[in-house]
Amino acid sequence: MQGKFIHDTFKEILNTINDAVIAINKTSTVIVFNNEAEKITGLKAANMLGKPLSNIVCVPSPQVLQTVLETGSPSLNQQLLIGNLTAVANYIPLIDRQGKTTGAAAIITDVTSLSNLERQVIELKETRSLLEAILYATEDAITVVNEKGNGILINPAYTKITGLTEADVINKPASVAVTEGESMHLKVLQTRQLVRGVRLKMGPAKKEVVVNVAPIIMDGILRGSVGVIHDISEIMHLSEELANVKKLIRHLQAKYTFDDIIGESEPIKAAIAQARHASDTPATVLLRGESGTGKELFAHAIHNVSGRSKGPFVRVNCVAIAESLLESELFGYEEGAFTGATRGGKKGYFEDASDGTIFLDEIGDINLALQAKLLRVLQEKEIIRVGGTRPIPVNVRVIAATNANLEQRISEGTFREDLYYRLNVVPIFVPPLRVRKDDIPLLTAHLVKKLEHEYKRKISKISPAVFKIFMNYDWPGNIRELENFIGRTIIKMDKNEEIIQTRHVPEFLIKRSTTQLYNTISRFPKPATEGRQEENLSNILDMTEKNILLETLQKTNGNKTKAANLLGIAVRSLYYKMEKHGLA
Repeated sequence: MQGKFIHDTFKEILNTINDAVIAINKTSTVIVFNNEAEKITGLKAANMLGKPLSNIVCVPSPQVLQTVLETGSPSLNQQLLIGNLTAVANYIPLIDRQGKTTGAAAIITDVTSLSNLERQVIELKETRSLLEAILYATEDAITVVNEKGNGILINPAYTKITGLTEADVINKPASVAVTEGESMHLKVLQTRQLVRGVRLKMGPAKKEVVVNVAPIIMDGILRGSVGVIHDISEIMHLSEELANVKKLIRHLQAKYTFDDIIGESEPIKAAIAQARHASDTPATVLLRGESGTGKELFAHAIHNVSGRSKGPFVRVNCVAIAESLLESELFGYEEGAFTGATRGGKKGYFEDASDGTIFLDEIGDINLALQAKLLRVLQEKEIIRVGGTRPIPVNVRVIAATNANLEQRISEGTFREDLYYRLNVVPIFVPPLRVRKDDIPLLTAHLVKKLEHEYKRKISKISPAVFKIFMNYDWPGNIRELENFIGRTIIKMDKNEEIIQTRHVPEFLIKRSTTQLYNTISRFPKPATEGRQEENLSNILDMTEKNILLETLQKTNGNKTKAANLLGIAVRSLYYKMEKHGLA
């Protein structure tokens, strides 16, 4: 009766674990073939159990399993490809109490979608020999305690990482291993809740580790907890080196000037003129414009011709940093401000930018709490580090950028009106590409020169038909999208080709540009010269632009400011276009 209970329990455990287990006895007959093995091989256990190993044509590396049986030596961490699956297999001998090899087992783990750093230890019951073999195969430290919090099992990696042996841990309280911090085993036993990513120092060497601990609950009863420990001492060292490199990068001078802003159209000239004027003042600048228009180039250029050009230029993308970290990254933190805080504290971006410029990109997406603290910096010219109380004066020029409609966000209550007025001292609107299409040939030529070097191509000419396709498209992604399509166009060229032709242009762009031109033209009466064969694209575009201007001015009863807003262009640009078409 006891034997049947043990057999049934063993079978139930094997069929609930996430690893495939295939075991043979000393005659190479299959004695274990669990549910996960069925999934991986596509075979049924009923057809495999009691059959020779040679029958299992789908088992990964059966010859390795046979070798382990014959030699009694394990073969660990074997990487396998099983169809579309990537797996790691550990082949181990099965040893009886007298030390004789009675069989062999393959333990196969599907790691195709592995996204967590640990594998939870599964169903701790009476399969101790198999469990110990699995634990031996992992490089992560694993520790198991009972419901009283006393150690009952560790693996060799645990001793390697912490320096503690079985004599130090087994039957001892879990807290004896923790040098700094709280034992997560005890916390899990109190709360029955999984904990992840807790940093501790363990063992006599105070090794820095990250622990994940889960409760072991069987039939609703808490039996203990299992912990997986990752050594992060090397990671911490590399992180410090990376932080130092990042600091050096942040202190590099701005690399773009106004000469790097390509364009001769009226809208871009107006934006450049505003930016040059702003450079002569210490005022806060707010760069407005759609994504991909080149707002960061303007920030670099303003810094480079300002009186702070010899100081640091610190770039911060406010949406690229996790919201929970952004405050400490901007303002720094004091030692002990939070778990894992660097000893001695750390300067933030504002302190790094002292006597220089800080560029806050995507400013419209920071939360209200941080907006209030940023407002204090702009008003008082001082910051307070996270976890600190002492104000630290900062001498920094702020350039902010956003593609958000801040006025709408103010009305929605997601952006502070007082911060808006502090940022909006010198607003500069960077025009979208669709209102400065005259610059497309210049931008295209510039980007082709840049990309031909990256792709190791030589391009001598661009077909006029390609320019027409580019001119007919509205470029919702602006210059960034233009660069993307030019890159795709160059990739489609053969290595011996030097002229970009329409056949190289992605078909999507050709279709979209044709559709947009047709939709625009179809909104207005056809020009009187419709029937003339000599009518060209330039004349059609001029007539279309003129009609759009007339229609918009009619809608606004001649109010040019409103018309410019509707068209998404500067008022100065509107006057230029009106003069061009004789409407002024």
